[in-house]
Amino acid sequence: MEPTPSQIPLTVAISSRALFNFEEENTVFEEQNDRHYMSLQWARLNQPAKPGVAFNLVKKLLSFNQEGQALTEVVVLSRNDPVSGLRIYHSIAHHQLKIERAVFTRGRSPYKYLHPLKASLFLSANTDDVEQALRLGCPAAHVYPFALPETESQQGNELRIAFDGDAVLFSDEAERIYQKEGLVAFVDHEKKHAATPLSPGPFKPFLEALVRLREKVTQTDLTIRTALVTARSAPAHERAIRTLKSWNIEIDEAMFLGGLKKTDFLAAFSPDFFFDDQTRNCQDALSVSPTGHVRSGITNEPKTPTT
Repeated sequence: MEPTPSQIPLTVAISSRALFNFEEENTVFEEQNDRHYMSLQWARLNQPAKPGVAFNLVKKLLSFNQEGQALTEVVVLSRNDPVSGLRIYHSIAHHQLKIERAVFTRGRSPYKYLHPLKASLFLSANTDDVEQALRLGCPAAHVYPFALPETESQQGNELRIAFDGDAVLFSDEAERIYQKEGLVAFVDHEKKHAATPLSPGPFKPFLEALVRLREKVTQTDLTIRTALVTARSAPAHERAIRTLKSWNIEIDEAMFLGGLKKTDFLAAFSPDFFFDDQTRNCQDALSVSPTGHVRSGITNEPKTPTT
């Protein structure tokens, strides 16, 4: 019998460059070849890699596991070869991360292993792998592979995740109207359809997994806090709130910014990760928050050349 979603640990699949800072090694791979890369990784076998952009997120997720209660799991899903994978395992041990499973595919996309892993989230520095994962139906984001110093609030026991709305938690139905017909048409459409829930976006399953995790946590010193950070404002706010209500999802904070830049608000919320579908928003957020680009929706479709 297949386990129910509530019985499955929240599983995050993560590439090695999202977990650790391998940018120097990756430069060798891109400018020379895989043999030089493998030799460098082997030469540095006992040199622990420095934390990468998703390291803090992983550390917090793993902290929810207690003796006899595995609520979360992190699996390394990497294009590395198995020999280079040995350095990854050594680095995992050095940083005392309880990560046991890994898949190394030596140059091939590892996305096909997301389904058997029952992954709730995939983070990777490879855009092709992210897009294939999204097509498979797995919440996935392209990470910008460098680590920010932890803020004081990020060092605590509260896991904070911030989401954009349209094309991330929700479908891009409304975003398409905005892009094609403008703000006035968008507002009019959302007023008319305020009572009609938006279709799910690619990250609804991850938000649901966070909600299930929060319900299972018994330690009083560990908490999860979620935020919706969206360019919507009144009157378009109502449809977003009603949609979450129809999904029976309670989000902790909602910021309806009406076009204000998200950066200062993200700095105040101090998320362990922020997910957005627009490149500009992601690049702005990098200065204050680890950020994942959700390559979905109309803003990420190839532009049709004009004649």
